[in-house]
Amino acid sequence: MSQSAGNWFLIAIVAGALAGCAGDKKADEVNPNIFPADYKQEIIDTLSRTLIDPTNVREAYITEPTLVPRDKDTRYIVCVRSNSRDLYRNYSGSKDRIAYFFGGHLNQLVDATPEQCGKAVYKPFPELEKVCLSEHKCV
Repeated sequence: MSQSAGNWFLIAIVAGALAGCAGDKKADEVNPNIFPADYKQEIIDTLSRTLIDPTNVREAYITEPTLVPRDKDTRYIVCVRSNSRDLYRNYSGSKDRIAYFFGGHLNQLVDATPEQCGKAVYKPFPELEKVCLSEHKCV
């Protein structure tokens, strides 16, 4: 094989590899705004791991998933309001959190500002009030 033929062969291999990468990228991309069908369970699972005492939550409320603009993007969000217990098993007062979803799954659950969830239309969230983990004594 001559040097020029070898160069063309190398260029063809590199071009094919780059084309393959470009094709795979589209196949791997996730639609960021898939409806979060299992949003309640994902929020319960996350709060069960992050609350000091995830048992005996009171006054739990949740909103339906809603598409809202966030920076330059649009994402599904859910607002959650609940009253949970602290280290001393005292209720700490009602607190609002906002859940952000990406690709149909919970991506972030953080404290909400009044601007984010202050006007939200909440409905009861009894599933969160019934959380009882095996390592906690539920009373």
